[in-house]
Amino acid sequence: MATKAVLADLCRAYTDVTGQAVTVESVGGVDAANRVMADEAVDVVCLGAAAMTKLAAGGKLSGPIAPIALSETVAAVPATLDRALTPDIGTADALKQAVLQANALAYSTGPSGVALAALFAEWGIAQTIAPRIKIPPPGTPVASLLASGEVSLGFQQHAELIGVHGVHILGSLPASVAINTVFSAAVATQAANTVAAQQLVDALAAPSSAETKQRNGMRQPA
Repeated sequence: MATKAVLADLCRAYTDVTGQAVTVESVGGVDAANRVMADEAVDVVCLGAAAMTKLAAGGKLSGPIAPIALSETVAAVPATLDRALTPDIGTADALKQAVLQANALAYSTGPSGVALAALFAEWGIAQTIAPRIKIPPPGTPVASLLASGEVSLGFQQHAELIGVHGVHILGSLPASVAINTVFSAAVATQAANTVAAQQLVDALAAPSSAETKQRNGMRQPA
């Protein structure tokens, strides 16, 4: 879901230039990967790098995997939270304390969520905070739990939190524990037109698309 807005913009621009219509369906990453593994008829797949590697190993991708965007994971709180109570996340230790002190917290089921779970385990606090973690179903944004006040601290890709009403973004995670997800695209083995599909992948990865990605809270991968 992190790529929903940027893919919509990039595909719209691609259609304007080429005249080739593109239909984009954005769903939770786990669901998308399962559907591709089940041989659903799609032309291009765009997911986190780890999921793409698994799909390639399973013979579900027919072309090279092209990195198209780098997305940062950020921390956020409900916009209604008194600014005097806003937690400090400037250092890894401060972030750890913010997590321990949160009444309820949420992160997604995607790559960033997997990385966060590993970080909490590394910190030795996974069992302590487990009863307070709310993991939304695939496709449901953490932002909705923040906006409703169900959780007091949330983690999600920056692109999914930009401009969401009811959410205050604290900022990126400290450099020592930063979680960056690279999203990649490739032609699916079920593609009806592999030439057109590869042209779209090339357009998504093109350096000329960097401004669109930045506007949507992502960066052109190195």
